[in-house]
Amino acid sequence: MAHMPERAVGTEASDPMVPLLYRIEGKKRETHDTFTLDLRPKNGSRSVLFEPGQFNMLYVFGVGEVPISISGNAAAFPALQHTTRVVGAVTKAMSLLEPGDTVGVRGPFGSHWPVAEMTGCDFVIIAGGIGLAPLRPVLYSLIRERAKYRRIILLYGTRRPEDILYRRELEKWRSKFDLEIQVTVDQGSSRWKGNVGVVTTLIGRCAFEPAHSVALLCGPEVMMRFALMELQKRGVPPEQTFLSMERNMKCAIGFCGHCQFGPMFICKDGPVFRFDRIAPVFGKAEI
Repeated sequence: MAHMPERAVGTEASDPMVPLLYRIEGKKRETHDTFTLDLRPKNGSRSVLFEPGQFNMLYVFGVGEVPISISGNAAAFPALQHTTRVVGAVTKAMSLLEPGDTVGVRGPFGSHWPVAEMTGCDFVIIAGGIGLAPLRPVLYSLIRERAKYRRIILLYGTRRPEDILYRRELEKWRSKFDLEIQVTVDQGSSRWKGNVGVVTTLIGRCAFEPAHSVALLCGPEVMMRFALMELQKRGVPPEQTFLSMERNMKCAIGFCGHCQFGPMFICKDGPVFRFDRIAPVFGKAEI
């Protein structure tokens, strides 16, 4: 099988540390603490082309910047979408912005999911919580060129039904006969009629050919660790399993050292890694 490039970085800015100006065209509340921003270039700023899995640094003027995975359709040039959860001062300030406001964008940065490189394979996509956001562009790409791939399976887990992202799109994708979408929640409710339990329990129920499958994982590290165990039980090779790691990124160009991950830097060598290349350091804190 073809291998993913070590790094796929593209930026339209001459200086990667200088943000381009983007206007907020739309804002959608996904859950009580998560929202999606639709961005477009402002004042002649050049838009950025990206690959599924890459991220941008979003700057809220006067507050600071944070790394946010691109969650939109790579074919929807020049628009950008970012889905963000409120977890700190910058994302809190970002949640208060409205259409018409301006943000700074640096990027895109980082490696990408191996979509184009894996034609003819089954895709098993496993997401936990907001981990669906970096994987959403993969689904857009797979659906856009559906004939190039075999089975497409999305396994998505959240804590509660009200934490599910992109409900309408999930329902639309589930209605297609050529996709398998399974959603589960840790805690159900009287109105919830779907699966209850952690997302890793769904892996054993799915029909795919391990030797010809590519597994893409994004979510809490504990979820990915148990998902890896289940995939290995099914026989999916480590070199066909990819994870998105998102620890402590600050500068996006490997300068500050905040996101060092063993001998690598997540911002420039990741965030998407082939599992066999990070297996010795995966799951270890403060490395």
